[in-house]
Amino acid sequence: MASSILKTEKLCKSFSNGGLQQHVIKNMDLEILEGDFTIIMGASGSGKSTLLYALSGMDKPTMGKVFFGDKEIQDLSNDELAVFRRGNCGFVFQSIYLLENQTILDNVLTGALIVQKNSPELVKKAQELLKKVGLSEEMWNKYPNQLSGGEAQRAGIVRAVINDPKILFADEPTGQLNSAAGRDVLDIFTEIHKNGQSIVMVTHDLKTALRGTRVLFLRDGSVAGEYRMNNYDEDDSKARRSGLQSFLDEMGW
Repeated sequence: MASSILKTEKLCKSFSNGGLQQHVIKNMDLEILEGDFTIIMGASGSGKSTLLYALSGMDKPTMGKVFFGDKEIQDLSNDELAVFRRGNCGFVFQSIYLLENQTILDNVLTGALIVQKNSPELVKKAQELLKKVGLSEEMWNKYPNQLSGGEAQRAGIVRAVINDPKILFADEPTGQLNSAAGRDVLDIFTEIHKNGQSIVMVTHDLKTALRGTRVLFLRDGSVAGEYRMNNYDEDDSKARRSGLQSFLDEMGW
């Protein structure tokens, strides 16, 4: 049985809005298992991204606990959280956030060199990963504005996984891509998950959600329902889509 990699206890997150407290996450108990590809869905304002940021240590909860393995992270200082994230988490966002004044290879290496000190081995690893996601050698010395959106997002994924994170967090990673580029990016997520990567991804898109093994549907800051699937298999996509669609219909999606 897979072990728990991430867990929350009575997790709450509130924001002040015009003097009133808006409770975005409410007393949430949640467990993420090692090797899961967890999809977080829900209507706009249901707390999807807020939950992702709380789970990853990018934002501190108002109340409750977040356990990463056996380590509580909610009370770490900002500096301690930064060190923790660099060593344990990878991030892929809807906006790609590559550094425009650095080449694609340098973008991938910038954060990695803070964690890993063996530069020659790290460069070789970065090059191999870039090849795996379809970015050939001729692209490594290009700048982000010389790449398509899909190519840049693939570089963003390499940057996110080069430190072998225990969890990869993704927030609408195909949201700004056309359908073909989005499919290529999802194929990469599927492949790295099959190789053992734990992933937590926020999406509003059914095609994206089909790649997961577990779908959590949020409503008003709580988990309203959960749906389990086997690892993604394109040959079984029709039945997979039908089952997930029925679950989402039941949730009022």
